[in-house]
Amino acid sequence: MTVKVTSIVHGAVSIVNAVATGFGCAMGINLQVTVEIVSKKGSGIIFQKSGGHVMIKKIIYDILPSNFINNNQLIININSEIPSGMGLKSSSAVSNAFALACRSLVSNDTNDDFVLNSAIDASLYAKTTITGAYDDSTACYYGGFVTTDNYKRKILKKENSPTDINVVIYLPNSKKRGDVTRLKLLSDIYLEAFQLAYSGQYWKAMILNGVLTSSLLSHGYNITRICLENGALAASISGNGPAIAAVVREREVQKIKSILSNLDGRVIVSLSNNQKASTVKEFG
Repeated sequence: MTVKVTSIVHGAVSIVNAVATGFGCAMGINLQVTVEIVSKKGSGIIFQKSGGHVMIKKIIYDILPSNFINNNQLIININSEIPSGMGLKSSSAVSNAFALACRSLVSNDTNDDFVLNSAIDASLYAKTTITGAYDDSTACYYGGFVTTDNYKRKILKKENSPTDINVVIYLPNSKKRGDVTRLKLLSDIYLEAFQLAYSGQYWKAMILNGVLTSSLLSHGYNITRICLENGALAASISGNGPAIAAVVREREVQKIKSILSNLDGRVIVSLSNNQKASTVKEFG
C-alpha cells in the first residue's frame, strides 16, 4: 500500500531573543514549509530535491521504527517559502513539519509534545540551535504569540496575534551574523524585554529586543529606526539575523516596503499567522 503524508508548518519572527536568558517570545507568520513523504513497499530513502540534512535523518531514525524503514521506500519532498539562514525560523519550521509528517506516517495520534520534542532534539543534535529554540518551534507550530522557557521546554503564555497587521521583512544580501554569545552581556535587559512580552506588551518588547540585538551583533540600527520613523508598530532583527522584521499596519505597508526596497537586499511581506500546524494522510 502507498501512503502519502503532507504536513504544513509556518514560520515566525522574534519578539525577544532567547539566547541571552533562555526565555524567549516569537510570533507566527504565514510563510510556510510543506513536507511530503510518500511511503511504498521497497527500501531506501529518496530526497527529491537535495540530500538529507543531519537534522532530517535524525528525525527519521528517531520517529520511524527500524522495521518500517527497512520494509518501505520513502520519497521525501520539502518545499519552503521561508528564506533559510536569515533568522526567520526556517530550521524550526522544517524540523517541525518533518517530525509531524513522520509521526503521522506511523500513528493516528499526532501528539504535539512528541512532535515538538523530536524536532528540538534533532535540531540540538545537528547544532542548528543554542537554546533548543522552543520559542521558535512553538510559534511555528501553534502560530500566534508564544512566550516560553526554552530550557524547561515550557510554554508560559500563548495567545493569538492581531490579524490586521503585516510583517515587512528586509533580507540583506549579506548573511553575515555576529557572535551570538555576546547577547548574554545584557541578559538582565533582555529579561526586561521578556517581561514586557509576558505582560502582553509585545511591540515594546520587540523594539527593545531590536536595540539590544543590533548593538551586540554589530548590525546597524538605521534600518530598524527607519521602519519605526515611518509608522511601524515595532521592528527588530529576527533571531540572530540578519533579517529585520517590521510589524506594520496595512496603511504603512507600501511606504515601508518602498523605502526598504531601495536598500541592498530584498523585501518580502507576510501576514501574521494563528493557524496550527496541519497534516493530511492519504492512502493509494
